Amino acid sequence: MNALTIDNILSNRKNLERILDNMKDGIIAHDLDRRIFYFNRKAEEITGYRREDVLGKDCHEALGGPFCGSRCSFCGDQPIFADTAEYPVNILTRAGEPRRLEMTATMMRDENDREVGVLATFRDVTDLFELRVKAREMNGFCNIIGCDNKMVDVFRQIKDVSGYDYPVHLFGETGTGKELVANAIHDESLRAGNPFVPINCGALPEGLIESELFGHVKGAFSGAIREKKGRFELADKGTILLDEVAELPKLLQVKLLRFLQEGTIEKVGGEKTVSVDVRVISATNKDLKKAVKKGNFREDLFYRLNVIPIHIPPIRERKSDIPRLVEHFLSKAPIIHGQRPVRIAQEALNILMDYTWPGNVRELQNAVQFAIVRCKGKVIRPEDLPLELRDMIFEKPKRGPQRKLDAEMVKAALTKTGGNKARAAKVLGVGRATLYRFLGDHPQVLTDS
Repeated sequence: MNALTIDNILSNRKNLERILDNMKDGIIAHDLDRRIFYFNRKAEEITGYRREDVLGKDCHEALGGPFCGSRCSFCGDQPIFADTAEYPVNILTRAGEPRRLEMTATMMRDENDREVGVLATFRDVTDLFELRVKAREMNGFCNIIGCDNKMVDVFRQIKDVSGYDYPVHLFGETGTGKELVANAIHDESLRAGNPFVPINCGALPEGLIESELFGHVKGAFSGAIREKKGRFELADKGTILLDEVAELPKLLQVKLLRFLQEGTIEKVGGEKTVSVDVRVISATNKDLKKAVKKGNFREDLFYRLNVIPIHIPPIRERKSDIPRLVEHFLSKAPIIHGQRPVRIAQEALNILMDYTWPGNVRELQNAVQFAIVRCKGKVIRPEDLPLELRDMIFEKPKRGPQRKLDAEMVKAALTKTGGNKARAAKVLGVGRATLYRFLGDHPQVLTDS
């Protein structure tokens, strides 16, 4: 880019700088060689870099890496030009402080419509998250539905780890959304825009998992007719999720430990080491500490993976999120015969709120989808819910003194209902809370029945 073109862009420079320096957005402009030729006062304030330290320099070198993150159009040998791109990006300031920005990058053209550079405007929205929490306006984060305090804590942890490449370990029951959280960590990180590669370590045969993770060379085994990249290579510059990591065989645990220590892998049947730049997120619904004590999981690998542990709470511990999740699932329902259920009756919602959800969010989604199919109108009612939920419908106890329970009576009711406490309460003519209190005071009834 020649000096004349730049002068044309920045004609009346002093007036232009005075205007841009008083804007609330940071502004960076660079030419097609990534040389910065404008950096306003707000950009200095947000990034911590002084304009005299960055002007005339390659923006990747001056700002410690691609300022636009993985979405930078000028990272490869062949720049990909777009007229305008808008996206969030997380950066580290000169002092190493993580900040979240809303970025807009616009291609600049000269009078002959030739590309001459990029103008990036950005606004610091780091504190917006906390403001939304304080104002109780939080309904979700990164495509994860939730506003319960326990989920807000998870959202905070996602934000906190976004600026770092340390391994993260997610633990929680089946169906709590561990892959969603892992994806959110990736999307919030500096690796956003690069591959996110999940792999279920428990779903692959032991003989194939090494090849799936690390790849193989041609002729490594029968059927290996060509060289194949593994998931780690496919995730280069991005993030890999090792779901059900507790199921990894011992040999694979050793190789994973080596990767975490050295950043290199060896393909099955190969002799060369391959360097791979990948962030590792692991997940499991098992207690890895117990697996370590039993000798099923390497202790040194556990400490390598468990650098930043994040617990995903089960839905029974955040029941205030159930109405929002139901509303979200209803909004995703397909339109059949010109209509779809638009709401759920309060009686049906009460049943959903009262259920323990052993399958967590996944089970709730399945229940809503079942009800959508079964529902004949626009309102989901209790009779539209799955059988195990409909069984929870019981008559309210009549007013007056509660029926006095005894052990033999309760045993008989539980036997009659096959151990279903909700139906047993109905048979006994008492509320479930009354039955549960009785069972809490007389635990031997359950062991004897």
